[in-house]
Amino acid sequence: MPDTAPLHTKDAFLAWLDRAGIPHETRHHEPLHTVEEAQAARAGWGPEWAQGGHCKNLFLKDKKGALFLIVTLEARALKLNSLGGPLGSARLSFANPELMWEKLGVRPGSVTPFALVNDPAGDIAVILDAPMLAHERLHYHPLENTATTAIARDDLLRFLRLTGHEPRIVDLVAAQEEAQGLPDAAPNR
Repeated sequence: MPDTAPLHTKDAFLAWLDRAGIPHETRHHEPLHTVEEAQAARAGWGPEWAQGGHCKNLFLKDKKGALFLIVTLEARALKLNSLGGPLGSARLSFANPELMWEKLGVRPGSVTPFALVNDPAGDIAVILDAPMLAHERLHYHPLENTATTAIARDDLLRFLRLTGHEPRIVDLVAAQEEAQGLPDAAPNR
């Protein structure tokens, strides 16, 4: 297993993946801060970058100080006030930039599951939105929003386990609807 010293650059992180034997492909680009910016940039990247799940990440804390990293597809609509129930938590809010740097070693706009390499104590609960895992190829920033790294789904799971994080896999939209008492979007017939 690679070392657990804090990593703060994409080059250091990509070297960590190499040492861990985790295949990856990275595209360098201008800084991307939003889903919309990422979608616009990808339009010119070629067909291999259109494949797979493009993701967004939410770094949250609850009223007791528990930390969560939610990883989902960029198009999924999650409601912060409805996530507490499915996560078994209350009063979720976005973690501030100082806590983000302290725990994940990244700045706003660069949150990624790859930053869990900087949480060797396992203080952060990782929640993977189940529909994301239907994709064989997944895309995340490699600690900086100036690049996008593609990784196989199974290699993402292997990476998480190498960093000491066993992910919880939940369909977050369905869980939100259930918690709110809404009928299923697609009832069984």
